[in-house]
Amino acid sequence: MSEDILQIKEVKKFFSHSSGVSVKSVDGISFSIKRGETLGLVGESGSGKSTLGRTIVGLYEQTEGKIIFEGRDVSQLTNQEKRDVNRKMQMIFQDPHASLNPRMRVEDIISEGMDGYGFLSGKKRKERVGELLEKVGLRSEHGRRFPHEFSGGQRQRIGIARALAVKPSFIVADEPISALDVSIQAQVVNLLEDLQKEEGLTYLFIAHDLAMVKHISDRIGVMYLGKLMELTDSETIFTKPLHPYTQALLSSVPVTHPNQKGQRERTVLGGDPPSPLHPPTGCPFSTRCPVATAECRDTPPEWREHSPGHWVACHLNNL
Repeated sequence: MSEDILQIKEVKKFFSHSSGVSVKSVDGISFSIKRGETLGLVGESGSGKSTLGRTIVGLYEQTEGKIIFEGRDVSQLTNQEKRDVNRKMQMIFQDPHASLNPRMRVEDIISEGMDGYGFLSGKKRKERVGELLEKVGLRSEHGRRFPHEFSGGQRQRIGIARALAVKPSFIVADEPISALDVSIQAQVVNLLEDLQKEEGLTYLFIAHDLAMVKHISDRIGVMYLGKLMELTDSETIFTKPLHPYTQALLSSVPVTHPNQKGQRERTVLGGDPPSPLHPPTGCPFSTRCPVATAECRDTPPEWREHSPGHWVACHLNNL
């Protein structure tokens, strides 16, 4: 994992509001993902995680900043080059019921991308659909059925097969397990891990469940109100979190090991996140941070590398 497959440089995505104010859904985020890596992205609802994922794969156009995929600035590509990049960057959506067309058979849902990119046709197309269904744990004959004939976990497997159909190298998995029963979640995560090894995939894995993110991710980034608060490897972020928001998130994770019970102090945050229409002047977390100073409330913190590979945006960690 030495080569960066994706570089995000100061990416912003703003939406226009009826009041005339811009909603800063993603506000100046920078990071990179190495080929073959899984980068987990966590944060509360409304933090901008899904918007960032959709912006990366081209469903939204960034307001500012650069998205560099396989060494090429996506915004500078020709239409044909963008088609090639769009094929290589696919997305698995949160709700497997809403993301599958109920009027289409499964084989047509999976092969829709292949048709669009002129991949395969006729008998080879059908064979490819059957192979993909079996690869994700279903049967080839399931291709003739409609989405409503499957359970939630099976529908998400269909969504994964659809993403794999055009042979991508990078996949944004946008909360792919949050709509599933707990008993099914581990199966889907294990499937994603197996597919990553078999297909050489790179993932941006967006989720709420910190324990599951730790299980699947090499590194984890923490978002809050459109900003990246902290980024480091999955082990360090659990053992040495630097940002008060990260610490508060981790304090809410249930402790399962008997020897660790009673060792973790619970941090209870007051109030709700501020409206993205009117974000705080300084650190976005300053209105809820239990250790915020005047500097935190007045001046945005710099996104900096605190120690090798450990990035944080916090005035209290400017060492």
